Amino acid sequence: MNDLVIGFVGLGDQGGPMARAIAEAGFDLHVWARRPASLEAAAGLAHTAHDGVASLAAVVDVLCLCLRDDGDIRDLLDGQGLTASLRPGSAVLNHGTGDPAENGRIAARLAGAGISYLDAPVSGGRPGALSRSLTTFVGGEPAVFGRCLPLLESFSRKVVHMGSVGSGQSAKLLNNALTMSNLKNAVDAFWLARRLGVDLRKLHDALMVSSGSSAILQALGGPIDAEIAPHLQGLMRKDIEHFAEAMRALDLDPSSLRDRGLAGAEGLVEIVGWLRRPEPAAADDGGAHLAARSMRPSEA
Repeated sequence: MNDLVIGFVGLGDQGGPMARAIAEAGFDLHVWARRPASLEAAAGLAHTAHDGVASLAAVVDVLCLCLRDDGDIRDLLDGQGLTASLRPGSAVLNHGTGDPAENGRIAARLAGAGISYLDAPVSGGRPGALSRSLTTFVGGEPAVFGRCLPLLESFSRKVVHMGSVGSGQSAKLLNNALTMSNLKNAVDAFWLARRLGVDLRKLHDALMVSSGSSAILQALGGPIDAEIAPHLQGLMRKDIEHFAEAMRALDLDPSSLRDRGLAGAEGLVEIVGWLRRPEPAAADDGGAHLAARSMRPSEA
């Protein structure tokens, strides 16, 4: 049993498996959820469920938050009085993706109450949480990071201390932008492959272990299916705009990555459809190549 008492709020698709990993690693886990149904994520685990977030905050050493956005965190800390309930010397870890500057402001407010803060967004989605293979980007004081490292390692394959508060969020936003830019590369390449009459499934299978592979290309052949693709597409659109807003707030120009990333998100549902129901390769390779040369990309 690890000595740290851990609170967890945000038992969703990703947060639920993360909380399970924490409990299974031997931490004393305490949970709270707005909806009772969310508590099912902790079923079968040794844990303590709380009726209110204030009672949870009063007993934990570290509070993990896996919420939708920074607004949800502000609502908990201020609107629901969470800050007043946390004990001085405790720490709050934010595993959601947010704005680097806003995370700095949250950290400053908590510091005034003697509470430490780490922005610790994770990459890998629900599959990574289930397999305990998330990547966690962390910003905050080194001493607090060191104290929380065993906790972070319970659900992560890689944990990286990026620097001061906000740097974890900066790294995650750049990760998201790169993922969606790589998705656009895949959409463009497979669009051409269809015009060439190439068997898309065979191409994908070969690329998975070739130099052209990427994390998003592997996900397209695995956990991203036709059912989840529209939901992920909406999240990607939100994430790339979030990235762009954060960069502009720092007087940086995100236009190139933003535009390519958004185009990648727009092509997600289509490329998943191609890979799940690929068109048969053209019988006449020469004719397929001729058609490819005569078709403009705008006609796709």
